[in-house]
Amino acid sequence: MSSKKSNKVATLLKRYIWLVETIQQAGKITYEEINIKWTNSDDLNELKEDIPLRTFHNHRIAIEELFNINIECDRQNGYRYYIEKDEDENKDKNSKNGALTWMLNAFAISNLLNESKGIRDRILFENIPSGHQYLTKFIGAIKENLTVEMTYQSFGRKEPNTYEIEPYCLKVFRQRWYVLARSPYYDQLRIYSLDRIQELKITNSRFDYPADFSPEGFFYYSFGIIASSNQDLETVEVKVYNNQRKYFETLPLHHSQTLIEENSEYAMFQYTICPTYDFVQELFMHAENVEVIKPEWLRKEFANKVQQMSKMYNRKI
Repeated sequence: MSSKKSNKVATLLKRYIWLVETIQQAGKITYEEINIKWTNSDDLNELKEDIPLRTFHNHRIAIEELFNINIECDRQNGYRYYIEKDEDENKDKNSKNGALTWMLNAFAISNLLNESKGIRDRILFENIPSGHQYLTKFIGAIKENLTVEMTYQSFGRKEPNTYEIEPYCLKVFRQRWYVLARSPYYDQLRIYSLDRIQELKITNSRFDYPADFSPEGFFYYSFGIIASSNQDLETVEVKVYNNQRKYFETLPLHHSQTLIEENSEYAMFQYTICPTYDFVQELFMHAENVEVIKPEWLRKEFANKVQQMSKMYNRKI
């Protein structure tokens, strides 16, 4: 694709995202109101031109085809346009639309920043090594079921190693990208962080992707990117005190989080989860306001951690 054509596609995508965001923020809005906002857009409409009604409807069709987002018209109330809600949108917030939501958010933020050039220095972001430069190659390899050869520097080894893996899926967690892949050498599935890859190339060797494998199912009972077949599924119960309970309520640690008890002192949450290392670490980050109730082994583990920290801070420096 030529750079001229690429720029045209990118511009169209920005317009689509702008239109979705504009309607979504308004709730319901007329074509005339949309046109006023469009003529006031500094970044996407430098010439301050109107958006023709035909172009508007062409954009509606393209948005539905590309993003499966339906822009409907309420004809009985002044021909006001709105985003049709999916009846099942709250049934599974983690799954199939995750990539779409992530992409929409990325484009929306990009558009907002372009519209706010004068205050860019007042909008701060984290500088996190995501390994995004390898995403394109992994997506290509996953699409064609091709192995990749990578040079990988794990934290547990002094020197990097080069080997082939069979990429099954990509997962983003805490603003870092990971690939779940089968290692032919170990004959097991392993997680690799893209920011620890030093070199990567797609091979010509194909692999058989299991027809019954579900990436979503693989991570369903996991907190983050650690999924262990050797760890049993358990019921975890924690008491969360003070204002920390509000953070848990507004941003659940896991999709299985359920409020089972609350009073003026605490809220008790229950999880059906494999309590892997990353989940335990997450709970311990809030240890000042979080008390593990079940299972007993996890409660004892927390008690031991607290005792060890107490000894460390009570000794003389």
